Amino acid sequence: MQVQFNSDSSVMGTENVAERIEAQVREKLARFADRLTRLEIHVRDENGSKGGTDDKACTIEARPRGGRAIGVTEHADKVDAAARKAASTLAQRLERHFGKEAKHSHDPRPEKAL
Repeated sequence: MQVQFNSDSSVMGTENVAERIEAQVREKLARFADRLTRLEIHVRDENGSKGGTDDKACTIEARPRGGRAIGVTEHADKVDAAARKAASTLAQRLERHFGKEAKHSHDPRPEKAL
């Protein structure tokens, strides 16, 4: 699974921040790693230097093998908290996605004998 990290200049996109957030997301989504081709993590400060509550946003987009992308966005006061919330929400959505896939990919029902 390839991970791509993007940030705007106001979030201090240093290696330390990128490594820390990537590690959090990888840990939370580890059980889906073999079924995903790529994760894209985008962090940003929506208010820039103005400040404010819940102005840090994290968007994570997961690309399942052979399927459409699934994305979530969460907001918080700190970038790490937004990333943690987004990873949790995405884990729930992937669980539901892969659960439905498994449920509907069963063998056809045998014909009833009368």
